[in-house]
Amino acid sequence: MDNTRTLERQRHLPDRPDPGVRTRLRTAGDFLRSPEGHAALLGFFGATMITFGGFGAGAVRKHDPLLEALHLSWLRFGHGYALSMIAVWVGVLMMITAWVRLGRTTIGKGESTVTLNELRAIVGIWVTPLLFAAPMFSRDVYSYLAQGALLRDGFDPYQVGPVANPGVLLDNVSAVWTTTTAPYGPVFLLMGRAITSLTGDNVIAGTIALRIVMLPGLALMMWAVPYLTKHLGGKPTVALWLAVLNPLVLVHLIGGVHNEMLMVGLMCAGIALVLERHHVAGIVVIAIGVAIKATAGVALPFLVWIWILHEKERRAAERRAAADSDVGPAEDQNHPDAARPSADMPHPLLVFTKIAGIGVGVFALVFGAASVIAGVGFGWVTALQGSNRIINWLSLPTILAYMVTWVTPLDFDPVLWATRKLCQVALIVLLVATWWRFRHSEREAVMGIIIAFVAIVLLSPAALPWYYSWPLALAAGFALSTLSLQWLVGICTWLMLVFQPDGSLGLYNFWHVALAIFAAVVAALSLRIVDPLHLRSASSQPVTRDPAPTVRA
Repeated sequence: MDNTRTLERQRHLPDRPDPGVRTRLRTAGDFLRSPEGHAALLGFFGATMITFGGFGAGAVRKHDPLLEALHLSWLRFGHGYALSMIAVWVGVLMMITAWVRLGRTTIGKGESTVTLNELRAIVGIWVTPLLFAAPMFSRDVYSYLAQGALLRDGFDPYQVGPVANPGVLLDNVSAVWTTTTAPYGPVFLLMGRAITSLTGDNVIAGTIALRIVMLPGLALMMWAVPYLTKHLGGKPTVALWLAVLNPLVLVHLIGGVHNEMLMVGLMCAGIALVLERHHVAGIVVIAIGVAIKATAGVALPFLVWIWILHEKERRAAERRAAADSDVGPAEDQNHPDAARPSADMPHPLLVFTKIAGIGVGVFALVFGAASVIAGVGFGWVTALQGSNRIINWLSLPTILAYMVTWVTPLDFDPVLWATRKLCQVALIVLLVATWWRFRHSEREAVMGIIIAFVAIVLLSPAALPWYYSWPLALAAGFALSTLSLQWLVGICTWLMLVFQPDGSLGLYNFWHVALAIFAAVVAALSLRIVDPLHLRSASSQPVTRDPAPTVRA
């Protein structure tokens, strides 16, 4: 009897740990002890500090009952605000440090020990705290919610601004945007309507919901950016590190809740599909991106060249197969040109007309359907001029206007109008010239898109730090030397630091800009040198003294 009872009790004893679980725990432990694991933890703690500091120093609501209920309103004033600012900036510097350390490990000479799955896991680790932060470095999320509420309540956001619909959501919109109509596409307005229908006027719930809506864009970037290296010659892990794990992208696009997250993700995915010869599917995906933010449409004319090149290759392959011969590559393949007549495509203009017509038709169908579902027209085209209200030093027309007023007695406003018009003409000429010049290969066409995006950011009336995520996502797919990566690290770090956590400008404060430049230089040097400031010891040595290598797939 006693033995029976003993055996009966043993039946309920817990089973031994599953070997698979032990293996995963051991793998996780090994990862956390590795350099990339240390960087992952450092970045996580940095993101957590940004989240907590953001409750006082971020782009918080004007009247926040949640902070009052938690007795944390003191974080927004006096010493509490100073502590919040310190927490945010320390968190940002921790994330930048972690990113640069991770970059050293990812780039490393020879085979990198960091895998794509590890980097994707680190993206999740760093993003998780930011999902619950107050809006950081921008107040645009309040405009998004107010515009969604306009459509929800029967207004046309392309005809009236948020001021037409008073309420809690309007109270938090920046004054400059209260009368501005929506410059975003119908798909994004539909998302805003759906979110505000679910969350009502609850700003906190609406902000978190918008962040969750942005996550598919992040997932698309995590897939598409490394995939683009297959066609562009880069290294997948370096591309993911540069374009996705970048604090400029994560803190601004997720922490700041910007629809660029969706737009860039869809654009990259659409370009990847076109490169894989899924042309119509790629154009559909990019059309959805345009229906979120119009900037994604810049890629479409360049994709026509890629489609034509694919058509030439297909016809050449069919001709060789029909001839049943093992001849070498056709002459036009040795000298590819999407606009050049060849034996396989004697009338490129006809092919261009056909392919461009298909592309325009697909785009019009997708965009038109979204507009009909949203019940709006094409007023967003004129609303794009709303960015003219932004004046800062990141825009070349603004820089030129200030320089003219320094050496002449002219007033700033008329000079700014003139410089903006001149830069708009220059931008149109540059875009057309770039489109025609970069037509000879897939890589050239994608490079043309990058140049077009950079030109738009620099020559448009207004520019903001997160706009640089557009060209960065595509540039990461190319093989880049360590020197090029250092320049990009420095630029991204500077852009990350020149705005204040509450969304205000730091560009007009000399010491703020100087410290941002200092941090950018240190970050760039740290990509190759472990301790560029020799803080650890006087004997710190560069990671490598060899000439800057080219990172290839």
